[in-house]
Amino acid sequence: MKVLITGAGGQLGKELSKQLKEKDMSVISLTRSMLNITDQQAVRHAMRHYRPDIVVSAAAYTSVDQCETETEKAYLVNGIGAYYTALEAKQVGADVLHVSTDYVFDGQKGAPYQVDDQADPQTIYGKSKKLGEELIRLVSDEVKIIRTSWLYGHGGHNFVNTILRLAETKDHVRVVNDQFGSPTYTKDVAEALIHLFDQASGIYHVSNRESCSWFEFAKEIVARSGRSTTIEPISTEEYGFQTPRPAYSVLDLQAIEATGWQPRHWKEALQEYLQKEGRWHQHD
Repeated sequence: MKVLITGAGGQLGKELSKQLKEKDMSVISLTRSMLNITDQQAVRHAMRHYRPDIVVSAAAYTSVDQCETETEKAYLVNGIGAYYTALEAKQVGADVLHVSTDYVFDGQKGAPYQVDDQADPQTIYGKSKKLGEELIRLVSDEVKIIRTSWLYGHGGHNFVNTILRLAETKDHVRVVNDQFGSPTYTKDVAEALIHLFDQASGIYHVSNRESCSWFEFAKEIVARSGRSTTIEPISTEEYGFQTPRPAYSVLDLQAIEATGWQPRHWKEALQEYLQKEGRWHQHD
């Protein structure tokens, strides 16, 4: 089986490439510099040249604040680029798995979002990802859309690494306490994606189990890394985000659990991440 990954330079792309190679699968890992997904001719050439069996569409423009000012780029990458990837993949008979986000929801539900809940994004990032989902479904019903949330992984910019860095230099760190979601380790998402290779088409939500606020997540990161930094809870309003974030973006996991994949608790996943990074405090 030959698997082609777009966005292979990102946290999830790197992890997925690593796991597939460990399983001795044939992997074509294409980073942003290797394949511009907004260039349809380039995407067509890549698909016809490699002729993959499976395409994992992980390329995205994910900077939430920058998407607001670079609107055209956001829609080109997250919407049109995702469409070109699915379209040209299907032309060579490849299965398509597309990675999407909790940001397609408005964050007002107050209960876990199910796969068929109405998408109503409040940001350009979310709107551009929603467009990508819609365009992909126009290409074919035989696609898999995987939404995930609060992602962190090795070798990238993420919330865990930011908190660890701040904890090394500051006595107090202020973190919002009124936004709730499920922290999710890329190792677990990559495992779920591979599991989904053999499953039915449709939309799946993939995250670690249970939820918390960013404040609670930060407290856990600091405690498990053995730091004494005080984490101070503040409101979203006090923090003053440039762009609104979903207040509640927990994803319902029933669809993927029904396939036999069981997510682990976010605290368990965080511990493994910190151990692999050499940042776990043994006497926690």
